Amino acid sequence: MKKILVTGGAGFIGSNFVVHYLESHPEVAIVNLDLMTYAGEEANLKELDNNPRHSLVQGDICDRELVERLFAEHDFTGVIHFAAESHVDNSISGPGVFIKTNVEGSFVLLDVARNHWMDAPKQFKPGYEGCRFHHISTDEVYSTLGETGLFTEETPYAPNSPYSASKAASDMIVRSYHHTFGMNTVITNCSNNYGPKQHSEKLIPTIMRKCLALEQIPIYGQGTNVRDWLYVLDHCTGIALAYEKGQSGRTYNIGGRNEKDNLYIANYICEVMDQKRPRADGKSYKDLIGFVADRPGHDQRYAIDATRIESELGWKAAENFETGIARTIDWYLAQ
Repeated sequence: MKKILVTGGAGFIGSNFVVHYLESHPEVAIVNLDLMTYAGEEANLKELDNNPRHSLVQGDICDRELVERLFAEHDFTGVIHFAAESHVDNSISGPGVFIKTNVEGSFVLLDVARNHWMDAPKQFKPGYEGCRFHHISTDEVYSTLGETGLFTEETPYAPNSPYSASKAASDMIVRSYHHTFGMNTVITNCSNNYGPKQHSEKLIPTIMRKCLALEQIPIYGQGTNVRDWLYVLDHCTGIALAYEKGQSGRTYNIGGRNEKDNLYIANYICEVMDQKRPRADGKSYKDLIGFVADRPGHDQRYAIDATRIESELGWKAAENFETGIARTIDWYLAQ
């Protein structure tokens, strides 16, 4: 049975991916390496409690000895690397951990994988020719857009926050290991994800949490910042396709083609909540929306052109924003 190392698989996107991939790939076992910081929860993996093809290891991707031991024990044929510090606000208040985890940790994983799979640059060990390293990244590495235009895989990198700078650096390390050593790598850069299991610090969970608590919903600035919203399970299917069928050394952008500004998001969720769980006082949840000081370096607009993964690999998002957010709200109300 093939064994894959998934890092950060107890977090939001990682846990959704691990559950999805094990359900759709009965021939695969996954070792899930997660530091179990505030962003990782065992509850995210409750569907896998009795699954013998999944094992959760608490540990740090920066711990080279641990990573080497796991490779020696399980003889991984692939790595799918989600583990990262990812909250922009936290990168502003404490950038050091972002550099350590996102840059140093990615390097450790790449270097251990290279040594396990390869004898020399451009030379795989017999039987390891198909081994692949898949790095999960973000559209934030591309900087910000004006009112028009889309990020493509050829858009120059211009990160504006410590978080996006750390992800850009890790992307470049992955690229260098492909071009210098001939490692079989693929990178996917995604737009804003949403859906079940997302950490409460993010925008949509914050809106939901504040609605349920009848507290002010904080919106940065005037709420005009635009993001391309991607339902998490659509992202998972794109990752699986890129990992299995993507061209070695290639980057694939995964986006939902659902551009919405933050104020629209808040208003729409409040409208759905007014229908699904009306307030006892008869008021609209929209009355809870308030504006707070904008965060430093807040990029105005991100939007991804997903043409490459759509045309080359046949990927297509199954959800638009309205259907995906309905599923997401139902999940929160069921908790």
